[in-house]
Amino acid sequence: GMQSHLQALLSLYKLFCPEQVTITLPGKMKTYFKSSEGPWKAAIAAVRQRNQGISPLSQAVFLGTSQPRSRKRKWNAQLVIPASSASTSHLEEDREKNCFYLCSTNESFPVEQLQTFPQLLQNVHRLEFPSRMGSVLTNPLLLHYMNCVKDESIYLRLYYWMGQMLQEECTWCVVDNPCEEEFRSFLETIYKAECFLQEGFSACEEFLYKTLPLWDGFCCRSEILRLVSWIPLSNSSDIRSYLYDPLAQLFFTSSIYFKCSVLESLKELLQNWLNCSVIQVDLESSS
Repeated sequence: GMQSHLQALLSLYKLFCPEQVTITLPGKMKTYFKSSEGPWKAAIAAVRQRNQGISPLSQAVFLGTSQPRSRKRKWNAQLVIPASSASTSHLEEDREKNCFYLCSTNESFPVEQLQTFPQLLQNVHRLEFPSRMGSVLTNPLLLHYMNCVKDESIYLRLYYWMGQMLQEECTWCVVDNPCEEEFRSFLETIYKAECFLQEGFSACEEFLYKTLPLWDGFCCRSEILRLVSWIPLSNSSDIRSYLYDPLAQLFFTSSIYFKCSVLESLKELLQNWLNCSVIQVDLESSS
């Protein structure tokens, strides 16, 4: 019968193979299938208008950001640790006296006063984590803390913030966002944090899987390929469809330099997977 979902399926067939569907379909129907060409149309239109020197119109892109948000709150402003409430009553005292006082009580330790690794060891259970999660990426002591204390809430907060920033700052997914150098610096900061932790961020992996199909292979090339080398080991079918296939389309149409860069990145990816597997085997055997 002419049920709504069957009509939607027939209309999809008629769109691509009109000769196969001979019946007449109603003009207005409930939409069951989103257009798969939307992201490509938005990306192509943005490139065409940019090359013509015309400011692109507001277009909805696949990340759901039609226009760049207000850039008054820049991502790099989040890399500075703010003063915590635990330290406001001691700001005028000497730092050493303040640290001694905090170590001798059960109060939470203000993270902006964390300067040395011994301080981290003494106060690892009393740290007051910063409200700006971006500050973790540039602070080795806080990265050590993330490695030592497996608190899921910390990772969730960091991944949420990182996912939002990657979405807003991506230069080829947000229309009329020309700040490539800022975005390149942001990607480099994330890569250095991944190297320090010796593991990739899931928010970064999700960003790569979403944006590689729209990537031109040129913008922020070295930073993107470095992040590719830290993608966590996952299902082989996902790796093929979300990683290998988009890279293959660029690989066969690009220069020798790009081909070598991709192969180098995949080699480092394999090395990181092997290292993680060896560590996991060692942990299981020791336990």
